[in-house]
Amino acid sequence: MKNSNLRHDRRRFLSSIGATAVVGAATFSERGPLIRCAGAAETSGSPRPKVAFLGTVVKTHSHAQHFLDRHTLGYTWKGGWQEPRVKVESVFIDQFPEEDLARGRIKRHGLSLYPTIEEALTLGGEKLAVDGVIIIGEHGDYPTNEKGQHLYPRYEWFKKVVKVFEQSGRSVPVFNDKHLSTDWDQCVAMVQDSRRLDFAFLAGSSLPVTRRMPAIDMPYNAPLKESVCVAYGGIDSYDIHALETAQCMSERRDGGESGVKQVHALRGDKLWNRLWMDDCKTTRELIVSALTRSHNLPVATGFPTDPTSIEWLQRTMPDTTGYLIEHNDGLRTTILLTDIRDFNYAGMLRDSTIVSCQMYLPMPKHGSTTADFFNPLARHIETTMIQRKPPYPVERTLLTSGMVIGGVDSLFAGEKPLATPHLDVKYKAPRDSTFWND
Repeated sequence: MKNSNLRHDRRRFLSSIGATAVVGAATFSERGPLIRCAGAAETSGSPRPKVAFLGTVVKTHSHAQHFLDRHTLGYTWKGGWQEPRVKVESVFIDQFPEEDLARGRIKRHGLSLYPTIEEALTLGGEKLAVDGVIIIGEHGDYPTNEKGQHLYPRYEWFKKVVKVFEQSGRSVPVFNDKHLSTDWDQCVAMVQDSRRLDFAFLAGSSLPVTRRMPAIDMPYNAPLKESVCVAYGGIDSYDIHALETAQCMSERRDGGESGVKQVHALRGDKLWNRLWMDDCKTTRELIVSALTRSHNLPVATGFPTDPTSIEWLQRTMPDTTGYLIEHNDGLRTTILLTDIRDFNYAGMLRDSTIVSCQMYLPMPKHGSTTADFFNPLARHIETTMIQRKPPYPVERTLLTSGMVIGGVDSLFAGEKPLATPHLDVKYKAPRDSTFWND
């Protein structure tokens, strides 16, 4: 995959990314599933798109549990209960641990479980027989490489889906949860396939579309000069959430997104020593501004009289990993992965105005399997399947996937800055806000 021809094609592709379109409606075969439970609802004549749901594992608080429940049972929306706007026509689940919930969900909702991805897409026939595909490749027992990357099968599953599209002579919308892959060439290949076969491709995190406090967006075409997200979690896991939190705001700046030229990841004292340098004064101000949006800021530490006090920041967040990112147009993005349990954004405009908010990510408690911050992303998935176009460009997640890989690689290289000329991803965000603001 990593050869000179591929790199040449990748470079040519990134310079000519265009709009997404989709084609066609489903036809259905006669062959049956591995499991069909009694009471399965007939969907002939139903206007709801029929989707194939592909998940790694369904257990409490796994992403597959959250999305499968919403697309079969429904979810709260605008002060009421939203019935699913898609029909889960087929299910493929890769792993069934002791704490498995998949079989119970399948029985409860009369779903059809298939033994392979191909059969889930064709309903056991020869051709594509669904109107959309949902890929949830997160959680489960999968290997981790020497860099600490979880090798979830998102890319491999996506390519199986693409092969069915090719063999069927048509394609349908696809959603891919979180970042695209742990390999940049694979990330690019996924977006290339969506362009080549002309299907809507939605991907990424729930953070850009969840509630915000206050309910604001970055003004469109704002003269933004720097973005910061103070968040929590680990590398190749929650870093994608922090990066998408910052990117969904930054991409609205004047000129749009220009790509990234360098990623530098640092930990602990090395990070704070770097942030103490003169060129990071604005970064320190934005970190403090983001922290004022937190619901979990330790009060025992007090608050600094000097908002650029590195001593206070280091005392408040001693075990922190940071990604310091330089964009091609001069924008700077910094994410901090800390012990403070929420996601807080702050951006500074060129006139020193600060725009800040919290992307609301409440954790489910008391044994609940719900987490309502998934509701707006489930809504956008349904809309993509219904309208056959994504509400925001997949280039956002293509770029944030590359930033995650850059951060992981920088840490693995001994916390050295890495040039990223390959992250020359340029795009313009839609003017309309897509977060949950009602």
